[in-house]
Amino acid sequence: MRRPDRHQGGQPLLLTGRQPVEDAHKDPAGRVSTLIYFRLVVVTLLLGSFYIFRIEYHQLSRPSDFSYFIASLYLLTIIYAVILRKLRKPAHYTIFAYVQITMDIAAEAVLIYITGGIESTFSFMFPLSILSAGIVLNRRACYIFATLSSVLYGGLLDLQFYGIIGNSPSLTFTEKNLFYNIFAYITAFYIVAFLSGYLSEKLYKATRNLEEKDTVVSDLKALSEYIIESMPSGVFTTDMDRKIISFNTSAQEITGLSQAEVTGRTPDDIFPFLRDSREPFDRIDGEIHRDGRILSVGMRISSLRDSSGKPIGMIGVFQDLTELKTMEAEVKRKEKWAVIGRLSASIAHELRNPLAALKGSMEMLREKRVSEEHADHLMEIALSEMDRLNAIITDFLLYAKPRELNKQSFDVHQALRDITMLLRNDGTSGKHVEISTRLDGALFITGDAGQIQQVFWNLCRNAVDAVSDGGTIEIYTEQHNNTVEIFFRDNGKGINKSDTDNVFYPFYTTKERGTGLGLSIALKIAEEHGGKIEVDSGGAGKGSTFKVILPINNT
Repeated sequence: MRRPDRHQGGQPLLLTGRQPVEDAHKDPAGRVSTLIYFRLVVVTLLLGSFYIFRIEYHQLSRPSDFSYFIASLYLLTIIYAVILRKLRKPAHYTIFAYVQITMDIAAEAVLIYITGGIESTFSFMFPLSILSAGIVLNRRACYIFATLSSVLYGGLLDLQFYGIIGNSPSLTFTEKNLFYNIFAYITAFYIVAFLSGYLSEKLYKATRNLEEKDTVVSDLKALSEYIIESMPSGVFTTDMDRKIISFNTSAQEITGLSQAEVTGRTPDDIFPFLRDSREPFDRIDGEIHRDGRILSVGMRISSLRDSSGKPIGMIGVFQDLTELKTMEAEVKRKEKWAVIGRLSASIAHELRNPLAALKGSMEMLREKRVSEEHADHLMEIALSEMDRLNAIITDFLLYAKPRELNKQSFDVHQALRDITMLLRNDGTSGKHVEISTRLDGALFITGDAGQIQQVFWNLCRNAVDAVSDGGTIEIYTEQHNNTVEIFFRDNGKGINKSDTDNVFYPFYTTKERGTGLGLSIALKIAEEHGGKIEVDSGGAGKGSTFKVILPINNT
């Protein structure tokens, strides 16, 4: 695992796994120092108060010994503090803690002896040392010092009871009382050792878990900050008052403003185009001024929430689109010239054939070397090609010249019925085609009825040209919310997948005769009405379906 980076606070950044945390017992100096201060407080409060309240003071055979004892404890505390400053290694602190607690238990035995032994009120001091072992050391130390306390306390009471040291207890204190007293205290010592060790271990584990989680949270926070700072997009966040509180490096590079310059200001101050936008924001494009230049900016703003989902502000992500838009404009310019070039070539191709036929006919007629019957035929060809030229120019003008729409409400179903009737009576195709419709009732939309009928006619003629003799064409509509879909389905020769994207291109046609402008005109009219035309074909020989989608109320 590679060495983790460090963030600005000097803490390790968690990148490839869980980082080890500080052991709960790896602050031995602080814990031993706390033990010293705790001892000082206990000696001052408990033993010092012994003089103040004079409780069982009369039991002391030599009160001066008690004073010497307290003074020695203070002296030991001073010595401990001096030694603590000399320690360096963690192992030394552990040994020093063992020594201190051992000395404390020995001092507690002496205290009990000089304050009456069996009848002393200071027997509760042993559990304090056992608790200290659990806090400063570990569970094993608790049992060690519980055993030491039991040995010293039990031995002291035995020696006193049998008159070996000190005064014997009163006659009412029997041997049975002695053993019960020792048993009760020893049991209490080990119970305290068990509870202290158990709680100390639990506290250690809980502390370690908290430190681990704190480290993880800190590292994740640092990681998220690094991610935001490394993003190529500008990012800013605001508080609930819409005041900017963070502004990443990319945001500063795009706007030319530093964090200090934008902190406390609103996004509207930095991005003026936001003033004219209504919340909630989605995608917003606008312009800002920087160093005398105009930059195009694309921005998305959303609500910033905390872990509970409560809104705490806004977050905005934006990019400098200036170069992209320049490239798009250049591409569009080149595409426009390419379209003009292709359109010019298509027009030239469409005009060249009838002009060639017309020229040939005129030349033969001018030479007067043909019979009268042949001359009439050439004249018919010339007139036919003139009509063809006129149709090409008419269709092209219809496609290219914008026309004002005369919008009004009309019945789509009735318009389709009229087109169907004209189609059935049109004998120009020389085919017998079955046309079925599903046009129940009336369906009114708003639009230019004449131009919409032109769309229907072009699509119907296209379907007729696609089917063979005896083919079928199905026309029906579907209404969805505020749009109507008109379907023209045929079982004709279909469209190759490679040609699907080209069928609406001007002058593109697979027919032997035709200008290739019918579908182009239909699509343009549909788009002028806020609609569109979609084509679906299963491939060659599988028929095609053209779908016209129009808004119902297009005002």
